[in-house]
Amino acid sequence: MNRIDIIIIGGGVSGLLCARELSNSGKRVVLLERQALGKESSWAGGGILSPLNPWRTPEPITELCRWSQTTYPHLAKELHASTGIDPEWLPSGLIFLDCREIEVAKAWADRRATRYESMAINDIERIEPNICPAADYSLFLPDIAQVRNPRLLRALRTDLQHRGVELLEQHPVDQINIERGRAVSVVVNHQTFTAQDYVVTTGAWSGLLASNSGLPELPIMPVKGEMLIFNAPQGLLKHMVLSEGRYLIPRKDGKILAGSTIENAQFNKGITEAAFEALHAFATSLLPALRQSNIEKHWAGLRPGSSNGIPTIGPHPDVSNLYFNCGHFRNGFVMAPASARLLANHVLQQTPIVSPEPYLPETKM
Repeated sequence: MNRIDIIIIGGGVSGLLCARELSNSGKRVVLLERQALGKESSWAGGGILSPLNPWRTPEPITELCRWSQTTYPHLAKELHASTGIDPEWLPSGLIFLDCREIEVAKAWADRRATRYESMAINDIERIEPNICPAADYSLFLPDIAQVRNPRLLRALRTDLQHRGVELLEQHPVDQINIERGRAVSVVVNHQTFTAQDYVVTTGAWSGLLASNSGLPELPIMPVKGEMLIFNAPQGLLKHMVLSEGRYLIPRKDGKILAGSTIENAQFNKGITEAAFEALHAFATSLLPALRQSNIEKHWAGLRPGSSNGIPTIGPHPDVSNLYFNCGHFRNGFVMAPASARLLANHVLQQTPIVSPEPYLPETKM
């Protein structure tokens, strides 16, 4: 195999965007994914480009979100142009139906110069006549956007192939071989891969990979989330809606995604009848017309949970050429472009886009 500058372990949205950032700098990048690209948490999520309660979000998460939110329109347009695959970036706005912290939320929006609208029930009925709001203290943030996860992942894959990045699926990395404070190789399917630098973007499996490599285990754990998608008629719902911690997301073609549960189930991704019933009841009580729509799919994914949701991004404190970009919990997609750029800043020794200290591995281990 030709010289490899950087090995990226993990092929979700974080790994794919890291590969894009690093290959843009002229580095030869090989990405190793244990199964199919983008089929874990990145595929399973909803693609809301905002934390679900942005006014209660820690500042380090907010900083990455804001950078990414300004980047996404250009990224989606560029990927669409280069691949012919539309990631469906859509500024559909988000209605918080049960915003019990509405004064706190409004004060946050004022500080951030974020557009918002306080909404009574009749205001909601005006813009979303098919939903049944139960509370008269709602907030509408019209600029919150979404992307369609599987389409963005396919576009990134195609874009990276055009750039010459080697994407190796069914290549599970169980451990990184480390000698004298440096990562020296990984062995996959009886083949040894060596590189100058190594980047771990393995989501919920990142802690296990660190532990298997003889390093202190990162405080990242799998958190299961189950979701449904309804094959609904186009135009039934126009805006994303959040109520009691769950949400409905309308796609461009009319399909409506309902999510999600939060379950500690280790690495068990099995779907459950209890979650199905809870999500179906939530969706159809909020949007009764969904009772007439077939459910296209019910699935589960494993989020990379962490104690405060702040991701781990940067060099390992004791292994000079080993870097991490993981632990994004529920905000992986909204933070992904900024996280990848910050990771690239570390690897390429560039000025970081945000202060790097809150994300460094030494603060987590």
